[in-house]
Amino acid sequence: MRKFAIMLTGCVACAVAWTGDAMAQRGGVDWMTDNGDAQRSAWIRSDAKISKESLQRSAQRLGQKSEENPDFRFLWKMKLKNTPRQLNSLTPPATLDRLIGYRGFRMLGFVGGSSDNIFTIDTDLGRMEWEKRLTSASAQAGTLACPGGMTTGVTRPTIASIPPAPTSGGGMGRYTPAKGAVGQAGQGAVTLANVRPNPPGGAGNNPMLVQPNRVNPANPPGGQLGAGPFLVYALSGDGMFHSLHLSNGADYEPPVKLLPPNANASGLIIVDQVAYVVTQGGCSGAADGVWALDLVTKEIKTWKANVAGSAGLAFGGDGTIYVATGSGGDQPNALVALDPKTLAVKASYSAGDQEFSSTPVVFNHQGRTLVAAATRDGRVHLLDSKNLSAALFTTTASAKDFAPGSLASWQDLNGTRWILVPNDGALPAGFKADNGAVTKGAVVAWKIVEQNGALTLQPGWASRNLVSPLTPTIISGVIFVTSSGEFRASDSQVTAAQRAARSSRAVIYALDATTGKELWNSGATITSFARGGALSGSMSQIYLTTYDGTIYAFGFPMEH
Repeated sequence: MRKFAIMLTGCVACAVAWTGDAMAQRGGVDWMTDNGDAQRSAWIRSDAKISKESLQRSAQRLGQKSEENPDFRFLWKMKLKNTPRQLNSLTPPATLDRLIGYRGFRMLGFVGGSSDNIFTIDTDLGRMEWEKRLTSASAQAGTLACPGGMTTGVTRPTIASIPPAPTSGGGMGRYTPAKGAVGQAGQGAVTLANVRPNPPGGAGNNPMLVQPNRVNPANPPGGQLGAGPFLVYALSGDGMFHSLHLSNGADYEPPVKLLPPNANASGLIIVDQVAYVVTQGGCSGAADGVWALDLVTKEIKTWKANVAGSAGLAFGGDGTIYVATGSGGDQPNALVALDPKTLAVKASYSAGDQEFSSTPVVFNHQGRTLVAAATRDGRVHLLDSKNLSAALFTTTASAKDFAPGSLASWQDLNGTRWILVPNDGALPAGFKADNGAVTKGAVVAWKIVEQNGALTLQPGWASRNLVSPLTPTIISGVIFVTSSGEFRASDSQVTAAQRAARSSRAVIYALDATTGKELWNSGATITSFARGGALSGSMSQIYLTTYDGTIYAFGFPMEH
C-alpha cells in the first residue's frame, strides 16, 4: 500500500507539473494571473474547439440540439457567498487544467472574493471543490478609491519568457469528460479531501503534497516543473500574503505580512519565486508603487511611484519589469523598466505632460520585444524595449480622460500583430463604424504596419457598440469582448450604490479577431454588471464574474 501511495504521489505530481508550468512555458491553456500571463496579453494562443467557424456554427444553431456536434453555449452559473466591497466583488478565476489523478482529468478555477474569500470550482462540472475565508475580522467601510477587502485576484506561479505565436489554427484541448466522486461540502473532491495538510517539517500522509514544508533550492515552492508542492497565492485585505495548497486550501506556510491593511492592491503575480503586487490610491498609508516579496527569504522590496493601470506590472521575456505611471511621485508620466531583483530603474520613457492610464502589454515582433501602453489623451505609445528613450510610434490624441485600465495583444497566422484597446465614448480618429454605430464605447484594434522601414500603428477595426467594455480576451482567432454594463462616472460624489443601481446587465460577444464582426453573443443570460479585468478562459471555456457574486461559464459542453 505504501509503495502504491508513493507511486501515486509521483504520478500526480508529474501530471500537475507538466500540465501546469510546462504547458505555460509552451504558451498553453492555463490562465495564471491578471490578463492571463506575465506579459498581460490576455491571449490564449490556441484551443482545440474555439475558432471563428465553430462560433459561427454555434450562433446559427442557437436553441437547436446537436448532440453529435455540441455548440458553444452557456454551461453553468454559480452564486458564491461573497459581499461586494464598494464596486468590487469577484475576480476572474485563475485556472488549472489537466489535473490528472487516477479518477481522470480535473479542471479547477480559483476565484477571489472581495470579502476575503477564495472559491475553488471544478470548472468542467460547475461544482465547488473547496472554499476558504482568509480573514475573520469584520470589514470596515471603504470608499470607491479604497474599497478594502481582497482587491487583487488569486494567482498561480508563471514565467517571464514569452511563448511563441502559434503557426496553425489548431490547439490543445480535452475531449474526454471529467470524472470524480463527490466529497463533503466545501472539503474538496474525495480524492483530495481524505488527506491532511503537511505537518511542519514533513510530508504527512497527503499524496497531493509532495514536498515537506521547507525550502529546498532544488525544489522551490510554487509548483515549477519537476518540483512541488503545487500552490496558489492570494493577498487578503489585512495585507497578509497566503500560500495555499491547491488541493484543499491548507496553508503551505504561515501567512506573511506584505502590505498595510486595506491597501488597494492590484496585479498580484508570482515569477521566479518572487511575488509582485502594485498599490494605488495611498490607501491606509500604503505607499503607491511596486512591492516585491521574495518567497524564500521573505525579504520585501519596494519602488515608490504613482503606478497606472488595472493589471499592475508586466514582464519582458528576460524578466525585466515594465510599469506605467501617472502624475506625481518620483517618476511621473513615464513607462519605466525595473530590475526584477532590486526594483532599480533600468530605463524610462516620458510621455511629457500626459499621464499613462493603462498597464503595459509586452510582446515579441519581428525579433524585437515591444511594449505598448496608453495615456489619458487617448494615445497608444509603442516602444522597443531595447531603447525606451523614444517611442517607435504614437497614435494621435483622441480623448480627454482615456483610462482603459489594460490592453491586450495577439498575432494572427499571417504574422500581423494586433493591439486591442477598450474605449469609452466615440471612436478614435481613423476608425470606421463598420460593425455598427458606437455611442457608448467599443474595443478598437490597432495593427502594427511597417512603412518606409519604420513600425507604425494603423487603425484596423472597431467593434459594435459596448457599454463600458472590459479588456478583451483572445482565443484562437476569436476575440471575446464584454459589454460590462457598468455605469462609470468621473464624479467621485456618485456613490457605489448609485453606480450599481444605474448599471445594466453584462453581455459577452465573440468577434472575428481580424474584422471585429460578431460571431456569437451571450444574450440575456447574465443578469448583473461586470467589473475588473479581462474575462478568463481555458480549454474551450470562458468565465465571467459579476457584481452580484455570480460566476458564469460559457463554452463547449462535455458529456459526463
